Amino acid sequence: MYSSRRPPKYRHYKPKDLGVVRLDGRDHYLGKFDSPESWEKYHRLVAEWHAAQGRPLPARDSEATASVPSVNQVLLAYWKFAEGYYVRDGETTKELTCMREALRPLRRLYGSLPAPEFGPAKLKVVRDYMIDEQDLCRTEINKRIGRIKRFFRWAVSEEIVPPSLAHGLDSVKGLMMGRSRARESQRVKPVPDQHVDATLPFLPPPLVAMIECQRNTGMRPGEVVLMRKCDIDMSGDVWIFFPDRHKNDWRNHPRAVAIGPKGQAILKPFLDRRDDAYLFSPAESYAWRLANRQNLSGKQRKTPIYPSEIQAREKAKRKRRARRAGKRVRLRYTTESYWKALYYTFNTAEKRGIKMDRWFPNQLRHSRGTELRKKFGVEASRVSLGHARLEATEIYAEKDLMLAIEIAREAG
Repeated sequence: MYSSRRPPKYRHYKPKDLGVVRLDGRDHYLGKFDSPESWEKYHRLVAEWHAAQGRPLPARDSEATASVPSVNQVLLAYWKFAEGYYVRDGETTKELTCMREALRPLRRLYGSLPAPEFGPAKLKVVRDYMIDEQDLCRTEINKRIGRIKRFFRWAVSEEIVPPSLAHGLDSVKGLMMGRSRARESQRVKPVPDQHVDATLPFLPPPLVAMIECQRNTGMRPGEVVLMRKCDIDMSGDVWIFFPDRHKNDWRNHPRAVAIGPKGQAILKPFLDRRDDAYLFSPAESYAWRLANRQNLSGKQRKTPIYPSEIQAREKAKRKRRARRAGKRVRLRYTTESYWKALYYTFNTAEKRGIKMDRWFPNQLRHSRGTELRKKFGVEASRVSLGHARLEATEIYAEKDLMLAIEIAREAG
């Protein structure tokens, strides 16, 4: 039996120029060699073979009837809807990207299948593909399977597929911890202050300010990148930041972030711009990196800068400006570019032989939640982090083990 990590190979049957894969000693012809249709059929057969644990594959009709839409056709119709639905302020939301990633294995394995023929058993095949081929963690697989179910519920609402299909897919329950082959994700924990402090000297001022804001307020990375002067109420001794949008605004949950004296001191150098301008600019960070390139690399230039080098730099600048012509310039950080900037810093430090412990921006939120819980209690942590339910705060704020130790010491 083949290992799930090494699937049977896609091969070329040269006499007829066909793709072929051998499963359980039987050759399955896939269509014209190296065509998209043959690759789709290959991935589908291998995924179903793994799901059946080597048992013979059931017979199937290879072609969809003309009167029944295929999964690909339904996906195309859904995508036209999704591009207009998952939009806010003229920008597509992150959910559109999440839907694309979730639906990709469905298209790859069952794109040409008649949509009404897709059922719970095939959904489990897609789930096994996410485990074996994509190596996703259990919680992420459950999220993506949920999005696939949402896609078919939309198809039912449009009367493209029968309602029984959605009911059948709902019977597939999510993977339970310890009861599946899917790996478990590592729990996000607070980051020690010394790990953060070791990173700051290598970062440009805008990124340092973003990090310090998160450490002092517990904001989400997606909130700190959106900070603007017009969204901050500075009339009192404690400033209040009202994010233009946040994680739970679609639920109509208000979000307000209190900024004390330490946070105000961090923000003041970045308040010298238009009210509607974002405080933290990637362009400023890029300019700082260029100005400090030698210091960051740890190497000092020994030769002078020749005129030919200056001309080459100007030529490169003109090319970059030409590429950006007609495109929207990124005026602020995103959560992705925020993390990539940190990732770049870690790699740069390692090239210099400096060992750093890597961490993520969202860990700063966990650190703040744990700190507030220890000093003021779990309710204070919930209010500061902006959680509607106390159960969410339990995830972000680590329990104070020292308090439990003290109670055991006193109470015996």
